[in-house]
Amino acid sequence: MSAVELTRKGAVAHLVMHRPEVHNAFDDGLIADLTAAIDGLEGDDDVRAVVLTGAGSSFSAGADLRWMRGMAAASEEENRLDSLRLATLMRRLQFLAKPTIARVNGAAFGGGVGLVACCDIAIAADDAKFALSEVKLGLVPAVISPYVVAAIGLRPARRLFLTGEVFGADAALRMGLVHETVPADGLDVAVDRVIGLLAKGGPVAQGEAKRLALGMGGMTLQEMERIDTENAALIARLRVSPEGQDGLSAFLDKSQPAWMV
Repeated sequence: MSAVELTRKGAVAHLVMHRPEVHNAFDDGLIADLTAAIDGLEGDDDVRAVVLTGAGSSFSAGADLRWMRGMAAASEEENRLDSLRLATLMRRLQFLAKPTIARVNGAAFGGGVGLVACCDIAIAADDAKFALSEVKLGLVPAVISPYVVAAIGLRPARRLFLTGEVFGADAALRMGLVHETVPADGLDVAVDRVIGLLAKGGPVAQGEAKRLALGMGGMTLQEMERIDTENAALIARLRVSPEGQDGLSAFLDKSQPAWMV
């Protein structure tokens, strides 16, 4: 079964990450299915907007534990290729030539924060939680970093990359990670209101407006491909490093890494 459910309501495509039993955590399957779904929507002229959300109580909890265990035992080259697949997903979402809305229905950690940052508009439940906790594993949020920094700014990113702390929807709103927070039962109304606003714009103009904004912000597809290659190599190197191995093992075994003992 696909880890992503695609439904359509008129000219709006709804992408639902559907691994609720693991809080929509990333693994190879979810990354591949979500990338394929986004690629399929790229050339679909009948789709005017895309809504991304998670099934169940979470948006996405980041990396799947079994997937992380496999990557901890993999070679540096295997980790590099794995990281490139995640980087490709983020880049395809960022540059999708249609308006995208993140419907953040619950917790968004790690790569989940990256997905939120890659969407044009983000609306979160007011009880949603966020975290970039990679340093607690001896790692860094490498492949999502360009999108997160672009969304929240350098100063907040420096703190969150270093502390790995959990922060709430109010903080995410202040930083610009999300544009609006609403009670969980008001998410659909808020999303529909934004869809109504988007319906008033010309689809060609909206695609050009998105490219214009990204370009003025210094983000081009070619530059991001280069950065993604470098960041994939970085996270691969850290995963197989002594500190990364210690951090991953401690997390998976529910023990403390050496730097905390």
